[in-house]
Amino acid sequence: MSAPSAPDVLEITTTAGVVQTRQQVRALAQQCRLSLVDQTKLITAASELARNTLIHGGGGTMIGAVVEERGRRGVRLAFTDHGPGIADIDLALTDGWTSGTGMGLGLSGSKRLVDDFVLDTTPGEGTTVTITKWGR
Repeated sequence: MSAPSAPDVLEITTTAGVVQTRQQVRALAQQCRLSLVDQTKLITAASELARNTLIHGGGGTMIGAVVEERGRRGVRLAFTDHGPGIADIDLALTDGWTSGTGMGLGLSGSKRLVDDFVLDTTPGEGTTVTITKWGR
């Protein structure tokens, strides 16, 4: 088993940044030896969060790394923007609610696809969503 990776930082300022995010997350998931199903779940969650970072946050960053904690190994990703923030977290995490034209499954769907999900937001200052998918 290789050592945890140094964090990778990606700028998400265009749709190309969203594509690069998916590619980088796939590489991290493979490095961590996540199963194909877990890789797919993590990449899907990351894609949704990268799109939210771009569309709702006006762009931002993703920091990703392979991590080890309490004898477990996984991939941790943090998506940060300096956009308007989320005024009502409970509402934003409700299936079907959308602040735009989507289906309202981005945040709630991402939360279901990963093992750990932390949303930190301040209206007027921005949002950070940190997710972790642990290997089995």
